[in-house]
Amino acid sequence: MIQCQPLTRDAFAPFGEVLECAGSPDKIINQGLCGRFHDQAEMDFGPDGRAGISLFDAEPRSLPFTLDLMERHPEGSQAFVPMTEHPFLVIVASDKDGRPDDVQAFITAAGQGVNYHRNVWHGVLTPLHAPGLFAVIDRIGDTPNLEEHWLETPLSIQP
Repeated sequence: MIQCQPLTRDAFAPFGEVLECAGSPDKIINQGLCGRFHDQAEMDFGPDGRAGISLFDAEPRSLPFTLDLMERHPEGSQAFVPMTEHPFLVIVASDKDGRPDDVQAFITAAGQGVNYHRNVWHGVLTPLHAPGLFAVIDRIGDTPNLEEHWLETPLSIQP
């Protein structure tokens, strides 16, 4: 059983970046009416890829959630920016001998997104409310960029 925790920059740092407007903006732009929180994520598309923006419309899930599949992207990072104010479930794991290990689960707050670093094991997109609309910034290229791992023993993710 995995207990969810709030998503914080420090707790998520081994896996990527939390995307949020926290603290003071880096710049004030647009005639003084907009705070810019600059360069929030280390985007990595490898030598043969380019950045692409896709839109995802995912069906909501509920807690407790049964985790039986994890994936990673060996060729590039992947950022998820929610297009609603609703929280979503973020599941990540370290790597041990090419398999997910030490699974952790986070619940986002309104206004938070995530960027998974290249090759980080993570759960599938898991919105907790409809609509499950996300802008996804990731690698577009000709080489495969998805590795899936089905867990031998599914894990229960608890609120």
